[in-house]
Amino acid sequence: MEPILLTFPDQFETERLIIRAPKPEDWKPIYAAMQASINELKPWLPFARQEQTEMDVQKTTKEAYLNFLSREDLRFHAFDKETGEFVISSGLHRINWDVRKFEIGYWIDTKHQGKGYVTELVKGLTSFAFRELDANRIEIRCDTKNGRSKAVAERAGFELEGILRNDAREENGELRDTCIFAVIEEPKTD
Repeated sequence: MEPILLTFPDQFETERLIIRAPKPEDWKPIYAAMQASINELKPWLPFARQEQTEMDVQKTTKEAYLNFLSREDLRFHAFDKETGEFVISSGLHRINWDVRKFEIGYWIDTKHQGKGYVTELVKGLTSFAFRELDANRIEIRCDTKNGRSKAVAERAGFELEGILRNDAREENGELRDTCIFAVIEEPKTD
């Protein structure tokens, strides 16, 4: 099986979000959201610890578009249905097509934080992966100190399978531990 030959929708919707594949022109709202949210992102995401120029974000957004087309990585951007405003960058990463295993990653524009958007997105992306990609396993990995991400995983029906100790470095260089949450079948909806 050649992943590049797989055909599946590049857009779907949840109650409040339009979730779609990246487009090269998405870099502008993503750059603005990164700049506005940088202090909240730095403790958890290595990319946020490095200065991101407009050119950097243009480049990574185009790369995300190409990687989506080649099926190497499936980044998705989520926009508010009513306003069209960018809300979340997410995706299905660290893909193993033989196993049909995916890892969900995400970050949210801080001004939309605390409204349930990330949980809504994770539930939608999980359903999409099982329905459209025939997923066998979906993971969410996060720092053990990242209470918000842990709560999202739990609300979305993921189970904590374990903790990788001394798995990565924090912003200050100290070693950190990583939670691994997973689902192997689509969680039942509320």
